Amino acid sequence: MEKHRCGWCVGDALYEAYHDNVWGVPVQDDDTLFEFLLLETFQAGLSWITILRKREHFRDAFDGFDYRKIARYGPEKIASLLKDQGIIRNRLKIHSSISNARAFLEVQEEFGTFSAYYWGFTGGKPIKNKVADYRVAPSTTPLSDRISTDLKKRGFKFVGSTVVYAHMQATGMVNDHEINCFRYDEV
Repeated sequence: MEKHRCGWCVGDALYEAYHDNVWGVPVQDDDTLFEFLLLETFQAGLSWITILRKREHFRDAFDGFDYRKIARYGPEKIASLLKDQGIIRNRLKIHSSISNARAFLEVQEEFGTFSAYYWGFTGGKPIKNKVADYRVAPSTTPLSDRISTDLKKRGFKFVGSTVVYAHMQATGMVNDHEINCFRYDEV
């Protein structure tokens, strides 16, 4: 018998694998939280499948998503990223990835880990929503508004409430799997 999945991923093998193995699984490690933050900021205004298809190119271009290295990028690296056809070559998003890496390090310094800061908004526990159909799931919430505002105060860029909510979904801070999806109770 076929597993029931959230409707947004059905029909694309890459999307289904991402849905089945990654999306909505609670992430507590800083490296993965930063990877998704970088990818989500590049996704702003685009479809997630576009970013997912370029994920490995982003990994190569951005030194394995090593925020310590990214925070030190200078003009030469920026110029090479702007020429890299494997990623989204948006100057503002490239610059934001660098400033976000720097802000990420500052949050780590203040809170010990970015995870402690980020998960502190939910008391360290995922929020389990009851989404019957992905088409009616929210794209923002008062919590994503609050996190977005706080991130911006800390110097993060391209972190509007919609981007933040997508990050919350991807990293399992919220479980927005459809209630009849096989992953709903698993994550």
